[in-house]
Amino acid sequence: MNTIERFDRYVIPNYTRYPVTLVRGEGSYIWSDEGKRYIDFFPGWGCDMLGHCPPKVVKAIQDQLEKLVHVPNSWYMEQQGIWAEMLSERSFGGKAFFCNSGAEANEAAIKFIRLHQVPKGRYKIITFEGSFHGRTLATTTATAQAKYQAGLGPLVPGFMYAKFGDLDSVRELVDEETAAIFIEPIQGEGGIRIPPEGFLQGLRQICDENDLLLHFDEVQTGCGRTGYWFAYQKFGVTPDSMSLAKAISGGAAAGAFLARADIAHDLKRGMHASTFGGNPIAAAGGIATIQMIEEEHLLENAKKIENYFRQRAEQMQQKCSLIKDIRCAGTMIGIELNVEGAFAVKECMERGLLINCTHNVVIRMLPAINLTMDQAKEGLDILEDVIVNHQA
Repeated sequence: MNTIERFDRYVIPNYTRYPVTLVRGEGSYIWSDEGKRYIDFFPGWGCDMLGHCPPKVVKAIQDQLEKLVHVPNSWYMEQQGIWAEMLSERSFGGKAFFCNSGAEANEAAIKFIRLHQVPKGRYKIITFEGSFHGRTLATTTATAQAKYQAGLGPLVPGFMYAKFGDLDSVRELVDEETAAIFIEPIQGEGGIRIPPEGFLQGLRQICDENDLLLHFDEVQTGCGRTGYWFAYQKFGVTPDSMSLAKAISGGAAAGAFLARADIAHDLKRGMHASTFGGNPIAAAGGIATIQMIEEEHLLENAKKIENYFRQRAEQMQQKCSLIKDIRCAGTMIGIELNVEGAFAVKECMERGLLINCTHNVVIRMLPAINLTMDQAKEGLDILEDVIVNHQA
């Protein structure tokens, strides 16, 4: 029985899986059990932002495994405290709650918002069309996409949906029961949608004028992805809280919720918890991830990658009428087509390049921020050939 047959027999088929078994990764390359090598422009759905098995992260986790694997959060852990300090110092000086995923971090954010605002009679949260915040019932409700909510009703009350980029649609939803605005500063699953100039600043103003909290879901944009530690720094708009996951621990399962130090205590003792959150393994990986980004100057490299991908995509657009729009922020790359993009994912995979397509028409890439220019060229040569030849 091979791996695919075993999955067919024993694993619930709630994922659409490609017919490839991956067995080994190194940097921006990954290999199948048949020995085929792929260059990975979508490593770990954004979790492997330092590529597969980054040596410094692997070494830190190996060293930690020999000392302590897990202890509950009823005890202090040196690594968790250091990790929280490092995240705080590189962001807005807040305090951290640790968990295991982006959905969990956003659940913590939702609870925090209500705990902070319900004494004032406020509980409603404004999110945005095209957003994605997770797969729990509350975060699925926060995700303003009907396809993820089908069959799951009744949903969690209190979520209102505004149009991304439209401040008037936000103002129309604000009332005396509104508690917060909850947004991805750049929509990832939504198609690498970058907000128009002044939009996030306008949200900050609406929050300040109406005593609302501003929460940024930086699960995909955080920890260096955009060429800044956090995307809010790219736009010059500081939130009251933010959620992190995916790349936060170099590929290990981890998430975090950060809130301003003066209000963080509203996530009251006993009101939220995570058994494995902030465990020594995840914390060791998180510390090493930050150290690796700084020591190897990877924020700067992410900006170089952005410029190269944009330049190549614009060259493709000149050759090919299939390309409708190009959106780049660090190593968040979206190439919107005027046809469905499934063909590109399939043909690129056959030729040894892994990419993603979201919203049917957006080629989405989240390459590692330590991708080399040679690797970028190798992958983009494949992508260009696939797209240009498809038009022909």
